[in-house]
Amino acid sequence: MVSVILDNFAEGLTFEEIIQEYPPLALEDIRAAIAYAAQLTREEELLPLR
Repeated sequence: MVSVILDNFAEGLTFEEIIQEYPPLALEDIRAAIAYAAQLTREEELLPLR
């Protein structure tokens, strides 16, 4: 569901529009999905190509 939330957000939908499209979601769910995605990118270690 994280990817669904992020895809919709990336397409320009507001939090409210996402909640309308997926009624089981709450604002806290959307914030949690964004926080989770942010955490994943922080843990990614980038190494230079040789």
